[in-house]
Amino acid sequence: MTGIDFTVFKGSSSGKIIQSKSHKESIKPDEVLLRITHAGVCGTDQHHKTSDMVLGHEGVGVVQQIGSQVTSFKVGDRAGWGYLHDSCGHCDECLNSNEMFCPEGAMYATSNTDQGAFASHAVWKAAFLFHIPDAITSSDAAPLMCAGATVFNAMYLYNVRSTDRVAVVGVGGLGHLAIQFAAKMGCEVVVFSGTESKKEEAKSLGASEFYATRGSSKLEIGRPIKHLFVTTSQIPDWNLFFPILAPNATIYPITLSPGNLTVPHIPLLSKGLTIQGSFCASRGVHVKMLRFAAVHGIKPITQEFPLTAEGIDEAMAKLDKGEIRYRAVLVARK
Repeated sequence: MTGIDFTVFKGSSSGKIIQSKSHKESIKPDEVLLRITHAGVCGTDQHHKTSDMVLGHEGVGVVQQIGSQVTSFKVGDRAGWGYLHDSCGHCDECLNSNEMFCPEGAMYATSNTDQGAFASHAVWKAAFLFHIPDAITSSDAAPLMCAGATVFNAMYLYNVRSTDRVAVVGVGGLGHLAIQFAAKMGCEVVVFSGTESKKEEAKSLGASEFYATRGSSKLEIGRPIKHLFVTTSQIPDWNLFFPILAPNATIYPITLSPGNLTVPHIPLLSKGLTIQGSFCASRGVHVKMLRFAAVHGIKPITQEFPLTAEGIDEAMAKLDKGEIRYRAVLVARK
């Protein structure tokens, strides 16, 4: 097939979503043509909605054509992709299955800006696509491509164990998935949120304990925390959380927040605390995340919107106002 034209939805200087067209002369031997059926809306998409680029990095669709060298997919398969688009394959990081740290790696917003998940189709490298397990619907799979992979990656890569007491700060797009993953890993999960409004929901997702923090000057929670996952868009009051951390505990600030990360110096040293950076998952960890979610029935709580310029504008406006519980998913017209 030559001359592939498809619809895409781009950001603009005003922040309004623009419908446009993208074109590929053909698919390369190692590529796949996908018809996109679902796309998750992530906070990172908000950061780029004023850029002249196609938005979306939580794409799920159906394979329509495969390149001559592709053996991992066939026409009709469901497939998805996330933040990572490509890597060199031969540097130290790639050879150690850390391709997300490849110096030549291709990522969302820095490569392939002429296509993305907010589109009718995409042409993607087969090596960076993932099979969707039968137990996971395409609508549920979309948020797992970034949000699910992000939280699972930190837990898997940095050795969260079933015997650990794990805390999640925030019950939102990342937080509600982090609760589920940690609980299904067998951890004791402690959840912190501003108010009591999400207490019952957090408990239903697997939280063992729930604490409202707004107005608190001190937290009383019993045994200290071994792993603290910060999933809120704003950095919390560290003076509130450092006292409840166990010696040698690890803090994961896994959302993108403006400004510098500033923490109390003496408690960091005296408790031997670790602040662990974590990025998107490697392909191997991404596959494990999908399998784990399928086996344990981990599902995002979603709100669906049409995959149109108007639908994207509406979803992003609600996300900006904090009105999404907890992930927006764009659904293409059939």
